[in-house]
Parts: sequence; structure tokens; C-alpha cells
Amino acid sequence: MTTLFIADLHLDAERPAITQLFGHFLDNEARSADALYILGDLFEAWVGDDDPSEAGAMVAQKLHALSASGVPVFFIRGNRDFLLGTGYAARCGMTVLDDPTIIDLYGTPTLLLHGDLLCSDDTAYQQFRAQTRDPHWQAQFLAQPLAARLAFAEQARAASRARYGELQASGQSETITDVTPATVQDWFARFGVTRMIHGHTHRPAIHDEGHGCSRIVLGDWYAQGSVLRVDANHPVLTPFS
Repeated sequence: MTTLFIADLHLDAERPAITQLFGHFLDNEARSADALYILGDLFEAWVGDDDPSEAGAMVAQKLHALSASGVPVFFIRGNRDFLLGTGYAARCGMTVLDDPTIIDLYGTPTLLLHGDLLCSDDTAYQQFRAQTRDPHWQAQFLAQPLAARLAFAEQARAASRARYGELQASGQSETITDVTPATVQDWFARFGVTRMIHGHTHRPAIHDEGHGCSRIVLGDWYAQGSVLRVDANHPVLTPFS
């Protein structure tokens, strides 16, 4: 048996083929898994559990069917869908986990997280993250009309694209938007694990971090699918379409 890990699907109306690919994945390979873990950014944006998107409705139906078939589904919020709440999670039949969370993965304690907390050199983002994770800020935001929240999400996406362009122009994008090595080492020591799985950076790879530690970075789903398959022997990270 195999446990599956995915992240950074960024589902939205602009890429319906990827939403369809995810649905096919849930209806087929995922049905034979021990469990499915989604490590954040399932959606490109999520403004509250009253989000009216067709992708949200389809995903809820498919994930609920998967969970009802006996495959447990777990979710860690990402930087794009940190407002995904218990209502939508219940519609999906999935369990929301803390970021980070340690699980026993076939005998190996494994740290799971979205990954943005490892990018500690990006101080501007970390300040924004701290603000938007504040319960008071979230309550105020969710109290706004749906139209206002959707407009805010579109503005935030535009600002994110503009900032990434600025980082590319300055030659900083490869360092600022990736994990900070010292932070990675600190987290291995702090949590006492030898394996870490995360997404966020869109740089899929299996890294040897030394001292018997490995860090697995999940791939994004912008142009194709990407899944990490872990069994009792070894992890395999592959793209698919």
C-alpha cells in the first residue's frame, strides 16, 4: 500500500484541464491509497467557505467520495487557501491538520508542512503571513461581503505576481522564494525528525540534508500533475498528465 502526497494545485477557473486531471486522480489512483495528504494551496485563492467556484464544488464532491470509500484525506492550509474552514472541510470529508504536523509514515516520523514557514529570508512575506493568520484579522475579513472578498483576492494575486517580477528583475527570486537552509536545519533539530515533506516553493526534488535527513519538495500542478508516493520502502516523486 502507498500513501500519496500532493500540494500546490492552485485550482481555478482559468485552468479547467488541471481541475479535471485532479478529479481523474481522485477517482482512480487515490482510491487504492492508504491515505491522501494535501499540503496546501489546493486552490489558487479561497475567500471563505461560501466560495461559489465550480472547482470548489467539484473538489468537495470528489474528495467526499474518496473519503467515503475508506481512504482518509488530510489537509494542511497553504498561503493561498489559509481561510479554508471547517465547513468546507466537512463537505470534503477531510481532516485539517496543524502546520506543521508530525506523522508516523511506515515507521519513520515525518514532518509535514506547507513550506512557506521555511522561507524565513522573505521577511515581507512572513510579516504578511503573521497578519493574515491572526484570528481577529480573519474574522474581520470573513465578515465582509463575498464580492469584496473576491476583489481583495484578485488584488492580492496581482500584487504577488508583481512582486515576483520585481524579485526576478533583481536576481533575488531563486533565494528569497526558496527555503532558508539554516531554517531547514533548525526545524529538523527542533522536531527531532529525519524526514520532511512540504510544498510551496514549486521546486520538486528529494534533498539529502545530511545527518541522515531527507527533505522532499512536492511539485506544483500548473502544467501537469505531481504526486509523491511513499510506501514502506522508499519515496517516489513523479509528474504525470
